[in-house]
Amino acid sequence: MGKSHHPRKRHKLVAHHQDRQEQPLIPGLPDHVAELCLSRLHPSLLYSICRSWRRFIYSPLFLPFPSLYTLFSSSNNEIQLLSFDPMTSKWEPVPPPPSPLRLLVHHPSFISRNLPVQSISVSGNLVLLAATAPNFNPALSRPLIFSPLSRSWRLGPPMATPRRWCAVGASGPTIYVASGIGFHFSTDVARSLERWDLEDDEMNGARWKKMRQLKDSRFSRDAIDAVGWRRKLCMVNVAKQGSVYDVENDRWEDMPEGMVAGWRGPVAAMDEEVLYAVDEVKGVLTRYDQDTTDWEEIMESERLIGARQMAAAAGRLCVVCGNGEILVVDVVVVPPRFWVVESPPALEPLAVHVLPRMSRADFS
Repeated sequence: MGKSHHPRKRHKLVAHHQDRQEQPLIPGLPDHVAELCLSRLHPSLLYSICRSWRRFIYSPLFLPFPSLYTLFSSSNNEIQLLSFDPMTSKWEPVPPPPSPLRLLVHHPSFISRNLPVQSISVSGNLVLLAATAPNFNPALSRPLIFSPLSRSWRLGPPMATPRRWCAVGASGPTIYVASGIGFHFSTDVARSLERWDLEDDEMNGARWKKMRQLKDSRFSRDAIDAVGWRRKLCMVNVAKQGSVYDVENDRWEDMPEGMVAGWRGPVAAMDEEVLYAVDEVKGVLTRYDQDTTDWEEIMESERLIGARQMAAAAGRLCVVCGNGEILVVDVVVVPPRFWVVESPPALEPLAVHVLPRMSRADFS
């Protein structure tokens, strides 16, 4: 049994707590007016002022600010999803899914590389789509979706063919999975394309829908990001063969030679409008010019050499570098400004995503 406070002292503590809770956000203004005023300010300004304003920026009343979400792996094949809060500069564990993730990332036969865990961000959610199970079969039979605002996981509709080593991407709220390998290699699966609208729920008959097949199976053995760009999906495999899918017309097109030529590492699209690429050999960041079908150099850094994956949002690029660093590049300013987000000890970043901050109703 713990110590109990004297009744009079306990009453004072309760009263003090209530006073603190009921203290107005801005003295002299009703809270609903103060909330409108504070909502116009950057959250970093509010966070540094007082505790009540800190609580406010994590409440449902404040527009969620972007945070960095990263899939990490450990030496024992454990997968962890952590969120980096830019206000506190701290990593926070994301609530685990209902069932433990049994995924194979490291294996002695593939000591020089990781087995891919493919994930995308869609409509403010993180979606896990493909991975390898310990028996080398596809690990996920249906998408696993995490919502930061509700801090909860849910399952998407079953895929007709669970797969791994495929192309995954999104255009708007619609998710696409193309090619890959199922439990066994199949030409039909290697040429297949399926789509699912994340905003469809079970009541509306949420399901995967088959779309026009690929011309061949060239993407079936590579884990590829199908980058959503201007209502199209752009994908390039390790052999530098490119293809573009027109999502509005359900049609496959050849990728312009200039676009393929600059696709020399991870690529991401800012708001699905501007393509950025990192040359993983030279450490050069470029931006695609649709008019000239050429890539314009933005900056060069040794830190970008060996870049493995990239996400783009809110005017910034987040890059998983070859040395395990996570580099953030602000491409709004000229010249671009960059800094490193340190990973937690003994964890290796696999993929980064930019999503709304998690709700924290208990923030104090």
